[in-house]
Amino acid sequence: MPAEIAALYRYPVKGLSAEPLERVRLETGQCLPHDRRFAIALGTSEFDPAHPTWRPKTDFIMLMRDETLARLSTSFDPDSGVLTVAEAGGETLSAPLTEPEGRRRVGRFFDAFLAGAVPGPLHVVEAPGHAFADAWPRPNAATDKYVSLINLASLRDFEARIGATIEPIRFRANVYFDGTPAWDELDWIDREIAVGGARLRAISPITRCPATEVNPVTATRDISVVAELMRHFGHTILGLYAEVLEGGEIALGDTVSPS
Repeated sequence: MPAEIAALYRYPVKGLSAEPLERVRLETGQCLPHDRRFAIALGTSEFDPAHPTWRPKTDFIMLMRDETLARLSTSFDPDSGVLTVAEAGGETLSAPLTEPEGRRRVGRFFDAFLAGAVPGPLHVVEAPGHAFADAWPRPNAATDKYVSLINLASLRDFEARIGATIEPIRFRANVYFDGTPAWDELDWIDREIAVGGARLRAISPITRCPATEVNPVTATRDISVVAELMRHFGHTILGLYAEVLEGGEIALGDTVSPS
Protein backbone atom coordinates (compact mmCIF):
# COMPACT_ATOMS: atom_id res chain seq x y z
CA MET A 1 0.00 0.00 0.00
CA PRO A 2 1.29 3.51 -0.76
CA ALA A 3 2.07 5.92 2.02
CA GLU A 4 -0.61 8.45 2.95
CA ILE A 5 -0.65 11.93 4.47
CA ALA A 6 -1.46 11.54 8.17
CA ALA A 7 -1.19 15.22 9.17
CA LEU A 8 -0.66 18.65 7.60
CA TYR A 9 0.61 21.76 9.38
CA ARG A 10 1.70 25.30 8.71
CA TYR A 11 3.59 27.63 11.05
CA PRO A 12 2.54 31.24 10.29
CA VAL A 13 4.94 32.76 12.85
CA LYS A 14 8.40 31.27 13.06
CA GLY A 15 8.91 29.57 16.43
CA LEU A 16 5.25 29.68 17.44
CA SER A 17 2.40 27.15 17.24
CA ALA A 18 1.67 24.68 14.49
CA GLU A 19 -1.70 25.05 12.80
CA PRO A 20 -3.34 21.83 11.55
CA LEU A 21 -4.85 21.77 8.07
CA GLU A 22 -7.18 19.33 6.36
CA ARG A 23 -6.11 20.36 2.88
CA VAL A 24 -3.99 23.01 1.20
CA ARG A 25 -3.05 24.02 -2.32
CA LEU A 26 0.66 24.04 -3.12
CA GLU A 27 2.09 26.36 -5.76
CA THR A 28 5.16 25.67 -7.88
CA GLY A 29 8.34 26.84 -6.20
CA GLN A 30 6.54 27.91 -3.00
CA CYS A 31 6.16 26.71 0.58
CA LEU A 32 2.72 26.21 2.11
CA PRO A 33 0.66 29.41 2.01
CA HIS A 34 1.42 31.56 5.09
CA ASP A 35 4.07 29.11 6.33
CA ARG A 36 6.80 31.02 8.23
CA ARG A 37 5.31 34.24 6.84
CA PHE A 38 6.19 36.21 9.98
CA ALA A 39 8.99 36.12 12.53
CA ILE A 40 9.63 37.99 15.77
CA ALA A 41 13.08 39.49 15.47
CA LEU A 42 15.51 40.26 18.27
CA GLY A 43 16.66 43.83 18.75
CA THR A 44 20.04 42.73 17.39
CA SER A 45 18.64 41.11 14.24
CA GLU A 46 20.05 42.29 10.92
CA PHE A 47 16.98 41.27 8.92
CA ASP A 48 15.91 44.10 6.60
CA PRO A 49 12.29 43.81 5.34
CA ALA A 50 13.12 46.17 2.47
CA HIS A 51 15.88 43.83 1.27
CA PRO A 52 14.94 40.41 2.66
CA THR A 53 17.62 37.73 2.73
CA TRP A 54 17.96 34.49 4.64
CA ARG A 55 19.00 35.00 8.25
CA PRO A 56 19.89 32.34 10.86
CA LYS A 57 17.23 31.34 13.37
CA THR A 58 19.28 32.99 16.13
CA ASP A 59 18.07 36.35 14.77
CA PHE A 60 14.54 35.51 15.95
CA ILE A 61 12.72 34.08 18.95
CA MET A 62 12.84 30.29 18.63
CA LEU A 63 12.27 27.08 20.55
CA MET A 64 15.92 26.02 20.30
CA ARG A 65 16.85 28.78 22.75
CA ASP A 66 13.49 30.01 24.10
CA GLU A 67 11.73 26.83 25.21
CA THR A 68 9.13 28.75 27.26
CA LEU A 69 7.47 29.65 23.94
CA ALA A 70 5.98 26.14 24.02
CA ARG A 71 3.73 27.32 26.89
CA LEU A 72 1.83 29.46 24.40
CA SER A 73 -0.84 28.41 21.94
CA THR A 74 -1.11 30.73 18.95
CA SER A 75 -3.33 30.92 15.89
CA PHE A 76 -3.30 33.21 12.86
CA ASP A 77 -6.33 34.17 10.76
CA PRO A 78 -5.06 35.00 7.26
CA ASP A 79 -8.31 36.77 6.36
CA SER A 80 -8.20 39.27 9.22
CA GLY A 81 -4.44 39.13 9.84
CA VAL A 82 -5.09 38.64 13.56
CA LEU A 83 -2.72 36.61 15.74
CA THR A 84 -4.29 35.17 18.88
CA VAL A 85 -2.09 34.07 21.77
CA ALA A 86 -3.31 31.93 24.66
CA GLU A 87 -1.64 30.48 27.74
CA ALA A 88 -3.11 27.83 30.05
CA GLY A 89 -6.32 27.87 28.06
CA GLY A 90 -6.92 31.62 28.44
CA GLU A 91 -6.49 34.23 25.71
CA THR A 92 -3.78 36.74 26.53
CA LEU A 93 -3.45 38.70 23.29
CA SER A 94 -5.27 39.29 20.02
CA ALA A 95 -3.67 41.70 17.57
CA PRO A 96 -3.42 42.17 13.78
CA LEU A 97 0.05 41.24 12.51
CA THR A 98 -0.70 43.06 9.27
CA GLU A 99 -1.04 46.47 10.96
CA PRO A 100 1.78 48.53 12.54
CA GLU A 101 0.09 48.99 15.93
CA GLY A 102 -0.81 45.31 16.09
CA ARG A 103 2.82 44.38 15.40
CA ARG A 104 3.98 46.73 18.13
CA ARG A 105 1.57 45.10 20.59
CA VAL A 106 2.87 41.65 19.68
CA GLY A 107 6.46 42.78 20.08
CA ARG A 108 5.74 44.26 23.51
CA PHE A 109 3.92 41.09 24.58
CA PHE A 110 6.90 38.88 23.76
CA ASP A 111 9.34 41.33 25.34
CA ALA A 112 7.39 40.89 28.57
CA PHE A 113 6.83 37.15 28.16
CA LEU A 114 10.53 36.40 27.64
CA ALA A 115 11.43 38.85 30.41
CA GLY A 116 14.71 40.05 28.97
CA ALA A 117 16.03 36.57 28.13
CA VAL A 118 16.82 37.83 24.60
CA PRO A 119 17.88 41.27 23.39
CA GLY A 120 14.98 43.61 22.70
CA PRO A 121 13.04 45.40 21.67
CA LEU A 122 11.41 42.47 19.90
CA HIS A 123 9.56 43.32 16.70
CA VAL A 124 7.45 41.48 14.13
CA VAL A 125 8.97 41.24 10.67
CA GLU A 126 7.49 40.28 7.31
CA ALA A 127 8.52 40.82 3.70
CA PRO A 128 6.33 40.10 0.67
CA GLY A 129 7.30 36.80 -0.92
CA HIS A 130 9.75 35.91 1.85
CA ALA A 131 9.55 32.87 4.14
CA PHE A 132 11.58 32.57 7.34
CA ALA A 133 12.84 29.07 6.67
CA ASP A 134 15.58 27.34 8.65
CA ALA A 135 17.10 25.65 5.59
CA TRP A 136 20.10 27.44 4.13
CA PRO A 137 19.33 28.52 0.52
CA ARG A 138 21.00 26.29 -2.05
CA PRO A 139 23.41 28.01 -4.48
CA ASN A 140 21.80 28.66 -7.89
CA ALA A 141 18.54 27.02 -6.79
CA ALA A 142 15.32 27.98 -8.56
CA THR A 143 13.62 28.50 -5.18
CA ASP A 144 14.50 28.78 -1.50
CA LYS A 145 11.00 27.83 -0.35
CA TYR A 146 10.49 24.22 0.68
CA VAL A 147 7.98 21.76 2.09
CA SER A 148 9.17 19.55 4.96
CA LEU A 149 8.11 15.92 5.30
CA ILE A 150 8.36 13.35 8.10
CA ASN A 151 7.96 9.57 7.81
CA LEU A 152 6.08 8.51 10.94
CA ALA A 153 7.50 4.98 10.66
CA SER A 154 10.99 6.45 11.12
CA LEU A 155 9.79 8.33 14.18
CA ARG A 156 8.27 5.15 15.64
CA ASP A 157 11.56 3.32 15.09
CA PHE A 158 13.35 6.12 16.91
CA GLU A 159 10.85 5.91 19.78
CA ALA A 160 11.41 2.15 20.05
CA ARG A 161 15.18 2.63 20.23
CA ILE A 162 15.03 5.12 23.08
CA GLY A 163 11.99 3.67 24.86
CA ALA A 164 10.06 6.94 24.95
CA THR A 165 7.16 8.63 23.19
CA ILE A 166 8.13 11.57 21.00
CA GLU A 167 5.42 13.99 19.93
CA PRO A 168 5.69 14.34 16.12
CA ILE A 169 5.02 18.08 16.30
CA ARG A 170 8.47 18.57 17.90
CA PHE A 171 9.85 18.30 14.38
CA ARG A 172 7.66 21.11 12.99
CA ALA A 173 7.13 19.47 9.60
CA ASN A 174 4.47 20.38 7.06
CA VAL A 175 3.58 16.87 5.88
CA TYR A 176 3.58 13.79 8.13
CA PHE A 177 3.06 10.58 6.17
CA ASP A 178 2.66 6.94 7.10
CA GLY A 179 2.69 3.59 5.32
CA THR A 180 6.26 3.25 4.06
CA PRO A 181 9.13 1.46 5.89
CA ALA A 182 11.18 3.33 8.47
CA TRP A 183 14.00 5.40 6.96
CA ASP A 184 12.93 4.51 3.41
CA GLU A 185 12.66 8.26 2.76
CA LEU A 186 16.44 8.69 2.99
CA ASP A 187 16.62 7.02 -0.43
CA TRP A 188 14.27 9.60 -1.94
CA ILE A 189 16.83 12.42 -2.24
CA ASP A 190 16.84 13.86 -5.79
CA ARG A 191 13.75 11.82 -6.64
CA GLU A 192 10.32 13.14 -7.52
CA ILE A 193 7.45 12.48 -5.12
CA ALA A 194 3.77 12.52 -6.02
CA VAL A 195 1.90 14.03 -3.06
CA GLY A 196 -1.84 14.26 -3.64
CA GLY A 197 -2.33 16.51 -6.66
CA ALA A 198 1.18 18.01 -6.46
CA ARG A 199 4.60 16.87 -7.59
CA LEU A 200 7.64 17.49 -5.37
CA ARG A 201 11.33 16.72 -5.50
CA ALA A 202 13.22 15.74 -2.35
CA ILE A 203 16.30 17.94 -2.18
CA SER A 204 17.93 17.23 1.18
CA PRO A 205 17.54 15.45 4.51
CA ILE A 206 16.72 17.58 7.55
CA THR A 207 19.48 17.74 10.14
CA ARG A 208 17.93 18.19 13.56
CA CYS A 209 18.76 20.86 16.15
CA PRO A 210 18.18 21.15 19.92
CA ALA A 211 14.73 22.70 19.38
CA THR A 212 13.48 19.10 19.15
CA GLU A 213 14.47 18.57 22.80
CA VAL A 214 11.56 20.75 23.91
CA ASN A 215 8.38 18.95 24.94
CA PRO A 216 5.53 20.84 23.22
CA VAL A 217 3.16 20.07 26.11
CA THR A 218 5.33 20.80 29.16
CA ALA A 219 7.70 23.39 27.60
CA THR A 220 10.65 21.58 29.19
CA ARG A 221 13.67 19.90 27.65
CA ASP A 222 13.13 16.22 28.29
CA ILE A 223 14.69 14.19 25.43
CA SER A 224 18.14 14.79 23.92
CA VAL A 225 16.87 14.11 20.41
CA VAL A 226 20.04 15.12 18.58
CA ALA A 227 22.32 13.04 20.81
CA GLU A 228 19.97 10.05 20.73
CA LEU A 229 19.73 10.11 16.93
CA MET A 230 23.50 10.11 16.72
CA ARG A 231 23.83 7.34 19.32
CA HIS A 232 21.36 4.98 17.67
CA PHE A 233 21.74 5.79 13.97
CA GLY A 234 25.05 7.61 13.55
CA HIS A 235 23.36 10.72 12.15
CA THR A 236 21.06 13.55 13.26
CA ILE A 237 18.61 13.31 10.35
CA LEU A 238 14.84 13.02 10.58
CA GLY A 239 12.75 14.17 7.63
CA LEU A 240 13.19 15.68 4.19
CA TYR A 241 13.04 19.06 2.52
CA ALA A 242 11.32 19.05 -0.86
CA GLU A 243 10.64 21.66 -3.51
CA VAL A 244 7.31 21.91 -5.32
CA LEU A 245 7.81 21.12 -9.00
CA GLU A 246 4.13 21.17 -9.91
CA GLY A 247 1.44 22.69 -7.75
CA GLY A 248 -1.82 21.09 -6.76
CA GLU A 249 -4.07 20.38 -3.81
CA ILE A 250 -2.97 17.98 -1.10
CA ALA A 251 -5.16 16.69 1.72
CA LEU A 252 -5.26 14.27 4.62
CA GLY A 253 -5.36 10.72 3.29
CA ASP A 254 -3.73 11.58 -0.05
CA THR A 255 -1.00 9.25 -1.25
CA VAL A 256 2.73 9.99 -1.00
CA SER A 257 4.66 8.07 -3.63
CA PRO A 258 8.27 8.51 -4.83
CA SER A 259 9.04 7.81 -8.47
